[in-house]
Parts: sequence; C-alpha cells; structure tokens
Amino acid sequence: MHPPQFAADPPSTDPVERDICPASSALNTDRVPRTCDVIIVGCGPTGAMLAAELRLHDVRVLVLERETEPTSAVRIVGLHIRSLELMAMRGLLDRILPHGRRRPASAYFAGIPKPAPEGLDSRYAYLLGIPQPVIERLLEEHAIDLGAQVRRGRSVAGFEQDDEGVTVELADGEQLRSRYLVGCDGGRSTVRKLLGVGFPGEPARTESLMGEVEVGVPQEEIAATVAEVRETHQRFWLRPAGVGVYSVLVPAVGVSDRAEPPTLDDLKQQLRAIAGTDFGVHSPRWLSRFGDATRLAGSYRVGRVLLAGDAAHIHPPIGGQGLNLGVQDAFNLGWKLAARIRGWAPQALLDTYQAERRPVAEAVLDNTRAQTELLSTEPGAQAVRRLLTELMDFDEVNLHLLEKITAIGIRYDFGGGPDLLGRRLPDVDTKQGHLYGLLHRGRGLLLDRTERLTVGGWSDRVDHLADSTAALDVPGVLLRPDGHIAWIGDDQQDLDDHLSRWFGEPAH
Repeated sequence: MHPPQFAADPPSTDPVERDICPASSALNTDRVPRTCDVIIVGCGPTGAMLAAELRLHDVRVLVLERETEPTSAVRIVGLHIRSLELMAMRGLLDRILPHGRRRPASAYFAGIPKPAPEGLDSRYAYLLGIPQPVIERLLEEHAIDLGAQVRRGRSVAGFEQDDEGVTVELADGEQLRSRYLVGCDGGRSTVRKLLGVGFPGEPARTESLMGEVEVGVPQEEIAATVAEVRETHQRFWLRPAGVGVYSVLVPAVGVSDRAEPPTLDDLKQQLRAIAGTDFGVHSPRWLSRFGDATRLAGSYRVGRVLLAGDAAHIHPPIGGQGLNLGVQDAFNLGWKLAARIRGWAPQALLDTYQAERRPVAEAVLDNTRAQTELLSTEPGAQAVRRLLTELMDFDEVNLHLLEKITAIGIRYDFGGGPDLLGRRLPDVDTKQGHLYGLLHRGRGLLLDRTERLTVGGWSDRVDHLADSTAALDVPGVLLRPDGHIAWIGDDQQDLDDHLSRWFGEPAH
C-alpha cells in the first residue's frame, strides 16, 4: 500500500521543524516517503481523540491501528463528568448522548453507594454508560470527519528518531516519516517498549472475571443473593446493564489458564463458588479477565516520541477511570503538540504535558490502589471500609471522593494565584449561549467582563468574548483550549504576559 500524500509542509519558525522528510540512512533506505506531521499508534478512544484535536489545528495526522476491525466486545464503559464536559467543548456530546444511558453522578468509591452531594458545579453532573465499540466508533468518525487518516491492520515493528523527525517501520517493511510519534497503543504498548521507557509499578495480585450476560432467574432472587454475598465479598456483583442484560464481576481464583480467554463455563464455576448459584447465566455479550496491576511510565516523552492513555498508565478498572484518563491526556496534549508543529509554541509548552498529566495519573493510581484495598475480605480492610462508609455521609468527604473519580477536582500547577487558576471553568452562561459552545474550534478564549481587554496579536490563536453579563465572579479569564484557566484579572499587561506564556509570540 502506498503512503498517503499530503500538501506541502506548513511554515514554521522553528529551524528544527522545517524539513520533516529527509532520507534516513539509519534504516538503510534510499528514500523515506513523506507522510505527515504526527503518526499516532492506536485508534482507541485516546488515539482517536488526539487525532481529532490535532486536526482542529490543520496538523496532518496518520493513525495506525494493529487490529483490522474495530472491537466487537459490547462492554459498557462510563464517561464521567469531566469527559462529558470535554465532549461538550468540541460539540460532540449531542452526537454521543443518544447512544448512552444516563445514571446519577456518584463517587461510588470502592463500590460504596452514596448519592452525589447537591450543588455540583457542572451542567453534566451524571455518568453516561455507553458501549465501548460505540464510543470508539464515534470518536474515530469524528477524527476522520476532521481529516485524519486511519490505516487498520498496520503494526509498528520499529522506529528511529533524529533531530528532525521519526522514521517508523511497519511489520510489512513499509517505512513512514513524521515529525512526531505518539504511542496510544495500550498497556502492552509497542511504542513504549521500543522507546525503552520503564513501566514500574506492581504486578497483579488478584484477578477477576467480568462480562455482560443474560440470566435465568428472577431479578428479586438475584438482588437478594447479591446483597447477601456482598456483605463479605466486595469484588462481586451482578447488576442490570440494560434490557435483559446483567453486568457481572466475580473473583477469578481457580481459573488458571491466563493464555486463553474466559469461557461461560469458567464464569458459572466462579459464580457457584462465591454465590452458591450460577443464576442461570447464558448468552454472554462479552467476557474478559483482568488483574489489578498498577504501573506508570517513567516518562511521557523522549524527544519526538510521546505516550498517552494506557501506554502511559494502567490500573484496576475500579471507578471506571481508565478511558476517561486517556481521553483527558489527549485533550491536554493535542493543542500543545499542534502549537509546536504550527511554529508558535513557547519553548517549554510541550514539556507541560508530562508535568501536568503524570501527577494526575499518579493520583488515579493511588485512588484505585486504595479502592482495591477496601474490597479485601480481610477484617482490617472491612473495618476501614465501614469507617469510610460513615465518613461519606459528610458532604465534604463525599464531594472530595467524587471529584477524584470524575476528574473535576484537577488543578494544574500554574504558580501562585487564586484557587481558580489551573482549574477547569464550568460551562457558564454568556450572551452567546453556553461557554463550551465557544470552544468547538480548539482555540484559547478570553472571557472579558470588563469589555476593555484585548487579545491583540494572538487573535489567530485566541478568541475574545467581551461580555459584562457572563456568569463569572472575576473580571476576566483566559482559557486554554482544554478549558483550564490560565489567567485571572483585569490588567492588560499582565494578560499579555500570560498570552505569551501559553500562546507564544504575537503575530506581526
């Protein structure tokens, strides 16, 4: 297959970026074909979202996916509040909502059922359950609609980088050239391994079977049995996941052959061992086996090669944070990498990707470690669980844990300043409608209640809305493309300094 052809390179002020397609002698080839600005390995939610974010800035993107067909496992995943907000920022939420099922927002920390406290500062204070193949398809279609190219059945066998770009060799011998390479290829990431980045952490100590099945007994019988079992086994559930379908989780003790996918008989055996009945389960939509391994990449970037999503971090699925964490990586990285390629990025902007996102992943790994401990059947863990259950009756505790799970409590370290600095801004009302509707193009935004500020020479990268009626408690805010507040105030010179910090030099 011939490589895709692209138009001439965009102009760049960075001498390192000028020629992205020189021949590479290191891989013994006379001619390396011109391809694109960024090659993304992996077309899961993280890779597809990153491709779309780059395309908003006219970055030429090629996504390589090892699998020839999209996943067929009809697993239900959850989009938490912060991910829903990000989808709204790009005009995607209305496209996604009809395919999902809303559920009330809740921390559900370690499976402890507590309703969300009142007054959450988000228009999207709910959990959206959606089949994994559907969200992956919608995000891939979104990227393609914006101009990304996706090539399936393409595995990366190796790559070499130099000062000007990355040469990627595929398993079939084809060679591609790009300015940057991003590994979004999952927990067993080929890109991470070839890059030589360590993946320290803890191996799996416990394993579980999970899936979606139909059942052969009445719902009342299921509810009574599950309630009794969960008094001592928190790593167990059987709960409705749609019309006639139940989600099931059960320990995998005794299912020894990890090389083979779990079967319905394996699931029945484990259900009988834990609950004394297999509930007549049948017709599985999907079954999988997972452990509680927890690992974090030593670095998210080495030169022109970066990692995102599960390629950079893995953790137990408790709390349903994995997909959300990866998509949020993509939102953080996309505009920064695009700025580098388009030639206006401040020198250290791309470094802030790791500086901001790796601590977030560390916090998620810690909260999943804590939740996993609280699922233990040991007396000490159960005593702590009972204590936390009481503490979660306090709104402050409940809110704190909910903000951890849903990522709305994230505050990036932008230096000293008001508490709002570095946080995401909720979808407030403006004279032009909801705020997030102004962020569809992936640009920065100055929301100016003073009506006397200006973005000046940054107008090619930053939009400006002068609106004295905006629902803000401060005179003005500068938003990055990911919706985080980069500046607060009313002084033009101070604003200009922060525009330079985040959006480079003004256009002449």
